[in-house]
Amino acid sequence: MTTAEVAQQIDEQRREIVAAAREFAQNEIAPHAAEWDRLKQYPRETLRQLGELGFYGMTIPEEYDGLGLDPLTYLMVIEALAVADASISITLSIHSSMPASMLLKYGSEAQKERWLRPMARGEVLAAFSLSEADSGSDAASLRSQAVRDGSDWVLNGTKAWVTNGDTADLVVAMVRSDTPAERRGSRGISAFLIPRDAPGLEPGKPEDKMGLRASRTVTLTFRDMRLGPEHLLGEEGMGFVYAMQALEDGRLGVAAQAVGIAQAALDHAVRYSAERKQFGRAIKDFQGLQFKLADMATRIAAARALLYEVAREKHANTLSPERAAMAKLFASETAMWVTTQAVQVFGGYGYMRDYPVERLFRDAKITEIYEGTSEIQRIVIGRGLHRA
Repeated sequence: MTTAEVAQQIDEQRREIVAAAREFAQNEIAPHAAEWDRLKQYPRETLRQLGELGFYGMTIPEEYDGLGLDPLTYLMVIEALAVADASISITLSIHSSMPASMLLKYGSEAQKERWLRPMARGEVLAAFSLSEADSGSDAASLRSQAVRDGSDWVLNGTKAWVTNGDTADLVVAMVRSDTPAERRGSRGISAFLIPRDAPGLEPGKPEDKMGLRASRTVTLTFRDMRLGPEHLLGEEGMGFVYAMQALEDGRLGVAAQAVGIAQAALDHAVRYSAERKQFGRAIKDFQGLQFKLADMATRIAAARALLYEVAREKHANTLSPERAAMAKLFASETAMWVTTQAVQVFGGYGYMRDYPVERLFRDAKITEIYEGTSEIQRIVIGRGLHRA
C-alpha cells in the first residue's frame, strides 16, 4: 500500500472507532451521568460493556490483545466519553495511560502475560498510585516503604487520591525501596504491581469530592503487605522515573477529558440559549450572548487543535514534556473558563443541580489539579524554554 492509502485506512478506522465511542457514550452513559453523580458511583456493567467494545485495550498493542490505536484516535475516544461523563472518561484514561504504558515499557514477559493481556481484554481494571497526603506536587517526597525480606518485599504506608483504588483489579504503586539510613531521593522509589486481593491492602472510604463524584477516589493503606519478587516492575529504584514518563501520557488523557467537558458545556449552552426567552426573544439573539458563545467555541477549537497536534507528535516520537504540559495546561484552563461561562449563560438555573452545566463546572476544576497542577505544567514549560 502507498503512504496515502495507509493514511486513508487509518482515517477510516479512526472515524469508525470514534463514532462507536460517541454512540455508546450518548446512548449508554450520558442519560445516566447526573444520577451517577448523585449516587457517587457508576455501574461496573458499564465498564464491562466498554471492555467488550475493546476500549480497555486502546493503547495496548495487538500482540497483547489490544487495539493498538494511535494516540490521536485514543484521545478522541477519551474526549467523546468525557462529553457524556467525565468520571467514566478518567477511569479509562488512567487505565490506558500510566499502568498500561509502564507495563508495556518495563514489564517482563511474564508480567505482560499476567496483567497486560487481561487489561486489554477488559478483564482487569488498573489504577495508578503515586501521591500521598504529604507528597502531591513534590511526589518524590513520598514515604510509603518497601523492605526486603528474603526474596520478598514487605510494604507499609498509605497512598492518597487513588482513582479506581477500591475497584481496580491491579494497582501500580510507587513506594520507597531505599532505606531510612540511606535515602536516595527519587532514585530510591520502585514501582510495584499490587493485585486487588493482596493480603494487607486496605482501601479507605471513598472521598467526598466536589466533582467527578461517580469516579471513586480512595486512600490505600499497606499493612505488612508481602509481595513476591514478581511484583516489582522493572528495575529497583527506577519507579519514580517510570512514573514521570508515564505521566506524560496521563496528561494528554486529562487534556482530552478537559476538551470533552468544555464541549459538553458549550453544547448545553447553545441549546439553552435557543430555548430561553427574555424580553420577547431567544437570548441567543442578543449580541452579548453571541459573543460569549463565540469565545467559548473558539477556545475549545484552539485547545482541541493543540491536543491533536501533540497527539501526532506523540505518534511520531517527537513529543517533549513541555508540549504535553502545554496541551494539559491550555485544555484544563479552557474547560474551567468555558464551564464558568456556561453557568452564566444559564443564569440562576446554571447554579442548580437540575441543570447539567453545574456538574460540568464541578468536573472541570479537577483537570487543573490532577496529573500535575497548572502551576507544575508552567514549570515544565518554562524549563523547556531554557533547554531550547
